[in-house]
Amino acid sequence: MRRIKLGIGTAMGAAALAAGALALAPSAVAVTPTTATITAECGTFGSGLATLTATQNGTAATITLSSGAIKAPIDVPAGAVASTLTLSKNGSGTTTFTGNANPAIKTGSDVTTGPLKGTVAAGDKLEAKSLKLVIFGLITVNCTATSAQSPGPFTF
Repeated sequence: MRRIKLGIGTAMGAAALAAGALALAPSAVAVTPTTATITAECGTFGSGLATLTATQNGTAATITLSSGAIKAPIDVPAGAVASTLTLSKNGSGTTTFTGNANPAIKTGSDVTTGPLKGTVAAGDKLEAKSLKLVIFGLITVNCTATSAQSPGPFTF
């Protein structure tokens, strides 16, 4: 009988420790909205709708952008696009998200880039303004947002 009491006490103690650890663990902060769209003009490379998807983990955030506004002029292997996304920050300043993370893109396909990495603070409101893509270090594509981000800025 003593072993049973000891076993139950040990199990209850472990459960209490696990519950305490969960209560003290930092929670993931959510960005809202997680997906937004803009219309962008990319000069001779095209124009149209772009979709942005944001995630957040503490002060680290990522944004992935995909768009039919830009079509790949040639096959582009994964990681061959250096991207800089510039966003307005809290209505007055700017911040950038950068990265060389793109999937392989076939000739004529929509361009996707990201996740692009950036740093945020609680309460930051970010809205996409421009995107610079440098493909193979040779081809530069500059895009400018021609519409407000919908349904609104990302709030972190």
